[in-house]
Amino acid sequence: MTMLQNSKLSALMVSTSYPADLKDWRGLFIRHLGDALARRGDLAVRLWAPPGQTHPNIEPVASARESAWLSKLMQQGGIAHLLRNGGISRFASPMWLLNFLRQAYCRNQDVDLYHINWLQNVLPLPNNGKPLLVTVLGTDMQLLKLPMMKSLLRHKFSQHPTAICPNAEWMVTPLQEAFGSVAEIQFVPFGIDSAWFELERQFQSATHPLWVVVTRLTKAKVGPLFEWCEPLFRDQARELNLFGPMQEQITVPDWVHYHGPASPEQLGRDWFNRAQGLITLSKHAEGRPQVMLEAMAAGLPILASRLPAHENIVFNGKTGWICDTAQDFASNLLELESSEQNILYGQAARRWAHEAIGTWDDCAARYNTIYRKISK
Repeated sequence: MTMLQNSKLSALMVSTSYPADLKDWRGLFIRHLGDALARRGDLAVRLWAPPGQTHPNIEPVASARESAWLSKLMQQGGIAHLLRNGGISRFASPMWLLNFLRQAYCRNQDVDLYHINWLQNVLPLPNNGKPLLVTVLGTDMQLLKLPMMKSLLRHKFSQHPTAICPNAEWMVTPLQEAFGSVAEIQFVPFGIDSAWFELERQFQSATHPLWVVVTRLTKAKVGPLFEWCEPLFRDQARELNLFGPMQEQITVPDWVHYHGPASPEQLGRDWFNRAQGLITLSKHAEGRPQVMLEAMAAGLPILASRLPAHENIVFNGKTGWICDTAQDFASNLLELESSEQNILYGQAARRWAHEAIGTWDDCAARYNTIYRKISK
């Protein structure tokens, strides 16, 4: 065992998404992860990310110019959004990002290891042999379809002791096939803010059933939500509340209560405590949606579309239902409007979230174990 295994490790965490504060929904999971890592006494954390509030133990290392550019990137919806919809920005923004990252990596070569979120941020990494942990999310799997991308990443991974850590099990097999010979592939689930586990539900006191949807509004993320819900919600016998930023021009029906973006604090205080459950009918290539984990920790049953990301956390007849058709969706929704059944499903969802996922401190401990392993 080397000296690094027993001493305090210094890590550079890189992310192109970060919230301005705890009320900002954008990149909030990175804030929670960074804070949990910083709470540990055996890590020194530097953070290259958009400007925002950080834990006192975190050292922000983005330059003023980089911070200004990253802040603008966040206002534009992030790098993934620009790549999909950004016009000329879809070509210019990645080049600016790679250039800024190259400079940041050069300034921070004295760290013990890198913790990089999103695969594209690995590309400018210097060939210095430092240990590398890469967090992989659902959008990364689309990146791998680009010409030469796998080859470029394989070359980078071969220069470092590398652990690739997807946040959902379904990504392990394709990542193993692409990079298993040059990196260790290990599923590492994100954590959940402990406040969700403490939420007390009061859905029985609502005057009529209230359901929530939390998603970025794109055609793929919305999926068949409006078509499947209209027969059940149009007469206002029950209420559908939709939260999230409008990232494509989507027409929201007048029977849907659309609230725009909401902070986790607002969702927990005003909505999750009164809701029958969470609905997500996305057709988007999801990783492991954090809002679903938070809803389950809060004791909400889930109604979800059939995606690998959903099938790994929604267990039919236990924590919710995977719905293949509008008919399935309608019958499962009606079942969960029975208070007795709803409570049973919700308790199972919370129990699974606690046992299988845990808190952000649990997540930080999982990452720290890998840091130590790749630093041998």
